[in-house]
Amino acid sequence: MSVEIERKFLVRGTDWKKLGQAVAIRQGYLSSDRDRIVRVRIEDASATLTIKGRMVGITRGEWEYPIPINEADELLNGLCERPLIEKTRTRIVHDGLVWEVDEFFGDNQGLVVAEIELESEGQVFSKPDWVAEEVTDDPRYFNANLLRHPFTAW
Repeated sequence: MSVEIERKFLVRGTDWKKLGQAVAIRQGYLSSDRDRIVRVRIEDASATLTIKGRMVGITRGEWEYPIPINEADELLNGLCERPLIEKTRTRIVHDGLVWEVDEFFGDNQGLVVAEIELESEGQVFSKPDWVAEEVTDDPRYFNANLLRHPFTAW
């Protein structure tokens, strides 16, 4: 089993856009239940099926498998819950760690969050200037929750 240890923050300004190349992501959920999330994602020219378990602190089990892009497209168009999550992701290296900045569109237009994956819950890291308030513990910002309660409706 893989483990995901992730912290999530809001983003201020647009300076971060100059630090990396944005890639389009389209993703949907076969299950958005907090105990068993099953996600389909197309990112650039590849696709994955990801299964995530329940969070304990900021840690949870995660299993990810490559799938054919045409099958991912069929799942997104035919079986996934609505609405789909549309966003771009910009990966930015800061002090040796990768920050993933997601800018959302569609029903979540205007939301920009940065995530950092860590080796342990207590890992120390520095935040870039464009990283603002931490929202790791706020379930409204979980992608799976954004389809039921989109940012534009808050």
